[in-house]
Amino acid sequence: MPGLFQGLEIGKRALLSHQFSLQTIGHNIANVNTPGYSRQRVNVTTHSPELSTIGPLGTGIEVTDVRQIRDLFLGEQLREDNKLLGQWQYKSKVFSQIESLFNEPFDNSLGEQLNEFWSAWADLATGDQTARDALLSTSNELTNSFHQLANQLENLRTSIDKDLVNFTKEINRYTKEIASINSQIQSQEIGNAKSNDLRDIRDRLVDELSLLVDVNTIEKQNGAYIVYMGSMALVDGPDQMEVGIDIVKKSGAAKNTLIWSNTSQELLNTNGELKGLMDVRDEIIPEYLDDLHELASTLMNEVNNQHSQGYGLDGSTGINFFDDSFNDAFTIKINGELFANPSKIAASSSLDAYGQVNPGDLTNALAMHELGDKKLMVNNSASISDFYNNLVGKLGVESREAGSFENNYKLLVNQVEASKQAVEGVSLDEEMTNMIKAQHAYDAAARVITTMDQALDTVISGMGIVGR
Repeated sequence: MPGLFQGLEIGKRALLSHQFSLQTIGHNIANVNTPGYSRQRVNVTTHSPELSTIGPLGTGIEVTDVRQIRDLFLGEQLREDNKLLGQWQYKSKVFSQIESLFNEPFDNSLGEQLNEFWSAWADLATGDQTARDALLSTSNELTNSFHQLANQLENLRTSIDKDLVNFTKEINRYTKEIASINSQIQSQEIGNAKSNDLRDIRDRLVDELSLLVDVNTIEKQNGAYIVYMGSMALVDGPDQMEVGIDIVKKSGAAKNTLIWSNTSQELLNTNGELKGLMDVRDEIIPEYLDDLHELASTLMNEVNNQHSQGYGLDGSTGINFFDDSFNDAFTIKINGELFANPSKIAASSSLDAYGQVNPGDLTNALAMHELGDKKLMVNNSASISDFYNNLVGKLGVESREAGSFENNYKLLVNQVEASKQAVEGVSLDEEMTNMIKAQHAYDAAARVITTMDQALDTVISGMGIVGR
């Protein structure tokens, strides 16, 4: 009775198919909280029909494969947003550090020291004889503030430069793991089989890598990824191209630079945390240092110019207030002659008829005080204090902008991840519903086998000689 045996075969295939479904549903439920896991579904189709005298007869069901539920568009969008999030996240972090170095508008900041410097000249202009020592003390604190801020900015730049070493290790770690998973996928995916769990792990690694650098992927026919950074392949199947560190001179300074280890060619990248790091190290911090140097140089030149026109109590003139051999924020310092003899501080602007200094003539001290409001910088459109305040204002604007971009891209990434989760994630309600359906189908398939078994028993035991 081939018909009855075929019925048993139909029941067996149905049992196995629904057993696969139950197993896959259980796998989904077990991984409901696994990061990066994409729910899986058993794809089934009708089994090839059997020809009979009355035409093709159905022969049941068969499993074609187990597939992930994935949205490729959302996956690509996540990586696009990730690379921008990584860039602005890094910039925002460093801007916050720079703001803390400037420490405005709190005490002991450079801005506060500048104000006290101009005020000290005003105090000297009142005729207070103790004001000379106070002026030197205040001026020394001002130069120390320049030194401290410039050195802190340079130390921050140097520490960021060293971050490239960690970036290299991270990039190579990710690419090594992706290449290893590519190799496993190639060996496991035979025919229509898909190594879904390995694919999930690989995609999660690529997502994390996209925070660091700008990457794109292409899937080969054998299931392996090619991971591109620009036009170069970081990963091609089981092969990984490592990145390394080399010292390259940029803007007159030797700096760590990422290179391709096999060619020693500089690695150029346009986004991700690497982009943020390069921008901060090579553009943002140097720009603030340049502004600080310009401020220190202008302060030194203008104060020296005015001071050298005046007269000290001892009749000395032509003396610089700042040592003109040190003219940047790292080195600006007070003329040592003034510490040795404070009477050389030129508070007067002229001599009397006898060629003597009039102690009551403090007009040069007043002129020095007024330098604080004189338009001397930015094509004579801003005072020294204005220039510094504008510098701090620019820092605040750029820091808020970086924070705003970080928050915006963080929001976009969260939205895309939520959309991906809605499509790809495990819904326990849905899985329980599918489990009930698969369980009932499994029970029904078992009933088919039981019925066919009873029919065969009737034929074998109840018919013929034995059944008489």
